[in-house]
Amino acid sequence: MISQPAPADKSPYHNLATKNNLKIDFRPFIHVEGMPVKEVRKRRINILDHSAVILTSKTAADHFFRVSSEMRANIPDTMKYFCVSQSIANYLQKYIVYRKRKIFFGDKTFQSLISLIQKNNKEKFFVPLSDMHKNQIPALLDKHKINYTKAILYRTVCSDLSDLKDVYYDVLVFFSPTGIKSLFHNFPDFQQNSTKIATFGRSTAQAAKEAGLRIDIEAPKPEAPSMVMALDKYISEYNKNHK
Repeated sequence: MISQPAPADKSPYHNLATKNNLKIDFRPFIHVEGMPVKEVRKRRINILDHSAVILTSKTAADHFFRVSSEMRANIPDTMKYFCVSQSIANYLQKYIVYRKRKIFFGDKTFQSLISLIQKNNKEKFFVPLSDMHKNQIPALLDKHKINYTKAILYRTVCSDLSDLKDVYYDVLVFFSPTGIKSLFHNFPDFQQNSTKIATFGRSTAQAAKEAGLRIDIEAPKPEAPSMVMALDKYISEYNKNHK
C-alpha cells in the first residue's frame, strides 16, 4: 500500500510491480482542506493590505485565490507574485493573465527565493501556508527582516480509511509524519506484527519510531535515493534470502 494518490501510467511504481509481480494499491492517508473564510477573518487578515504574495506550492496558489474570491478581495494587477518554482509560476495562468503581472520564481527551494524577495523588500508580503508548513519559511523571512503576514489558509487532515479495516498489506509506505498519524487515527489498535513499514524522509522515520513502529525500508539512502529504488532493493534481497 502506497499512502499517496495513484500516479500516472508511466510511473516507476508500475515498472516495479511488473518486474516483481507485485500488487500495489494507492490510497492517500491524508488530504488538504481549505480553512473556512470565517476563520481567516477572525485573524483580521486583509489580503489587499499587501502588495506581493509568496507562493510555496500550487495548493497555496489555489487557496490564495479561493480565499480572495470568497472574501471578495479584487486582486489588483499591481500585485507581485514570488513563486518557489517556475512550475508554480506557470500555474498562475489558471487565475491571472500571466504576461500582465510581475512574477518571480526560484529554483524549487525557498532559500533560492530569498534573494528575489530581498530585492523587493519595500513590498508587504502575504504568505499563504498550510498548518503543517516548514518553520524555515517564517524563520528566513524574519532573519532578512521582511515585512510579511503569515496566513494559514489550508490544513492537512487525516483521510477516512475505515473501509480498509479488514484489509491487510505486506508493506505500508509512508511519506510524511501526518501519514503515520492518520494510520493510528483510523486504526488506534494497529499492530505491526509481520507488516513491513517503509518511510521516506527523516521526519517520517522519526514519527514512525515515536509511534512504536519498526522501520524495515527507509529512503532516501545513498544506494536508494527514491522509494521505488528502496522497495526494489528490499524485494531483491528478500527474494535472495527466501529461495
